Formats: sequence, C-alpha cells, structure tokens
Amino acid sequence: MSSAHTKTLPDQARYTRTAIALHWLLALLLIGLAGSGVYMANLPFSPAKLKLINWHKWVGICVLALSALRLLWRLTHRPPALPPAVLEAMPGWQRVAHHGVHALMYLLFFAVPLAGWAYSSAAGFPIVLFGVLPLPDWLGADKALAAGIKPLHALLAMALMALVALHVAGALKHHLIDRDGLLSRMK
Repeated sequence: MSSAHTKTLPDQARYTRTAIALHWLLALLLIGLAGSGVYMANLPFSPAKLKLINWHKWVGICVLALSALRLLWRLTHRPPALPPAVLEAMPGWQRVAHHGVHALMYLLFFAVPLAGWAYSSAAGFPIVLFGVLPLPDWLGADKALAAGIKPLHALLAMALMALVALHVAGALKHHLIDRDGLLSRMK
C-alpha cells in the first residue's frame, strides 16, 4: 500500500497528547540509560564513574515512575485501533508481533529498573534520588546476591534495547516503505 505521500490519520486514530508525551519522554530516557550503562560499564572506578552511576540510578527510578504513570494512562485511555488499511495489509504474525513487542516492552519498563534497584540494594549502595531523597533498600546487603543480580539487570536491559530496536524498525518500515500513516498516530 504505497503512495507518493505518507497518509495522515484523523484525530480519533491518534494517541492522546499525554500518551505521546510519555512515549517520547521514556524513549529519550531509555536511550540515555542505555548509552550511560554501556559507557560506564568499562570505566575504571573514579569520582566521574560514581557520578554517572548515580545519574543512571536517578534516571532509572524516573523511568520506573513514568512507566507506572504510562501504564495507568494506558489502562484508563484505550489506545487507538490500528487503521483498517494497516490491519488489512498486515499479516497475522505481524499483528501478534506488534502486540507481543509492546507487552514485553511494558514488562521490561518495570523489570529493568527494579532489577537495577535490587542490585543497588544488595550491593549496599542505597539510591538517594537526586542526592536528596533516600529510597528504601528492599534487599539487605549481600555481595553474592548482588553479583547474581548485576548480570540479570544487564541482560534485561539488553533485551529491552533489542525490543526497542525492533519497535523502531517496525515504525520505520510502516513510515518509509508502507507509507501507511501508522507513525502519525504517535506524532
């Protein structure tokens, strides 16, 4: 279903402004977290690394809070249905993949920061949000447990980034190849 111009969708086929704002804010924060996580993993221990770790924790907690808000919004504001032209052109496996990727991303929006928080607690390094608000440790300090949680946090984060890449690839396919206006639901 190719055309010379990308189709535009009526307002009722678009996400709400709140949903759009939460989507793009979380996207930016996740990119920052992924980049900082990869970068700081190979840094030698230093004051600069400690600052970056704290920033990473703060943004992770913000992602957790925004994900809760986003999920609440999604549960109370039904997302727009896929446009009929998209549904007609999309094979069944793509519809399953579309919903599966979204569900897994939502799961990982919570699992990744919670695993990071668990690691921080078990490692004995409490999270002090923005340097002023101490968050509760929900695990006691246990170096062996921390050593097990750290790779889990990294694995979950890599899985989330893979799903985000798949999500972006799908959106770009719809925008650049199919030109079906699907991406305009989130603009």
